Amino acid sequence: MGQRIVIVGGNRLAGTVSVSGSKNASLAIIAGAILASEGVTTIHNLPRIGDIATMADVLRHLGISVSFSEDGHSAHIDATNLTSHEAATEIVARLRASFWVLGPVLARLKRARVAQPGGCNIGARPVDLHLKGLQALGARLDATHGYVAAEAPDGLRGATIYLDFPSVGATMNIMMAAALGEGTTMIENAAQEPDIEDLGNFLIAMGARIHGHGTGVLTVEGVDRLRGCEYRVVTDRIEAGTLGLAAGITGGDVFLDGANPAHLRPITLKMAEAGLKVKEEARGIRVVGPAGRPRPTRLTALPHPGFPTDMQQAFTALLCVADGTSVVTDKVYENRFRYLSELGKMGAVAEVDGRTAVITGVPRLTGADVEGTDLRASAALFLAGLRAEGQTRLSETQHLERGYECLVEKLQGLGAETWREDESGGGRLALCSA
Repeated sequence: MGQRIVIVGGNRLAGTVSVSGSKNASLAIIAGAILASEGVTTIHNLPRIGDIATMADVLRHLGISVSFSEDGHSAHIDATNLTSHEAATEIVARLRASFWVLGPVLARLKRARVAQPGGCNIGARPVDLHLKGLQALGARLDATHGYVAAEAPDGLRGATIYLDFPSVGATMNIMMAAALGEGTTMIENAAQEPDIEDLGNFLIAMGARIHGHGTGVLTVEGVDRLRGCEYRVVTDRIEAGTLGLAAGITGGDVFLDGANPAHLRPITLKMAEAGLKVKEEARGIRVVGPAGRPRPTRLTALPHPGFPTDMQQAFTALLCVADGTSVVTDKVYENRFRYLSELGKMGAVAEVDGRTAVITGVPRLTGADVEGTDLRASAALFLAGLRAEGQTRLSETQHLERGYECLVEKLQGLGAETWREDESGGGRLALCSA
């Protein structure tokens, strides 16, 4: 029997909540630790979520030692005895980001074999840009039977690579592989997300020579070896944005402790358009929701510095109760509106045409039994439940739990009436202790 999250709507959220470390940056940095052929890498401010545990298992199956601090927020990684070039298939199938070990393992061992990745079903996310980049660095590739096998017996060599789309994963994989390559690699049309910048800063702390990370032109000068270091991951802009929207959709007043204003600007500017008040303070950001209904707006999800696709669903939940009609377009993934049918069970009104959804705001939502179809869709349904009249029961919660640290408990601390229970209705489950 699985578990579900129950949300009783109608409570105005208020207070202070701490923002956890970035999920995506943490996953990339853990993969990057594979590059250290000497010393131990210690990573702080990791979110305690399922995806981090899965990535740690990927590394362990490669022969790497991974241990966590008692609170789960720091990891100690010793990759000096990297013994296997092949990632465990059953683990890779659970987490798309595990494909990011391809570049580091190839750089260290001159060969790697990784299964085609799994993860959320939100549309086509081909790995061809990863492969194009590694091929340009001199790798021989064989992508058949559900696997990608790469080898570079003479080592990787620097090259100029143009990405047809600024893919975060491809930029990360190529940057990590090139860090131990010979000569200089330039990535044109590189992804510019804060997670890319954080990974670059981590690799520099290990001894890499990287310039322009976080911009559209990224340069890597290869070095002979990298060593372990101590590093603290940036806070998660997507979690911060989601918590801010929880304040907005309930007309609340929430301070996001640790939120990085620069990383959140594409989100907070849209919040302001929708009638939320956003104030940047020394230690974070305060978000105050409107006294009445939010204002409608147009929203287009694009690669950074555009509005992040991972915030599209949560923001759409807010727009479902806006006073007017909004238009939401996602130019990153083509299958990210499946969750709207679940929001429809709560009274939301939306029409979808390809990558665009027209959202007609309604005065009220009502609680319903809904199913989280992927990580960010689950967050949107959770937010809608905070606003809805009555009780919302969210099933398939494994998606939410693998990406947000203690979200139920964080919202409880702000005044939300929400809890976990087993789906048989047999009682409330234990609290997250992170």
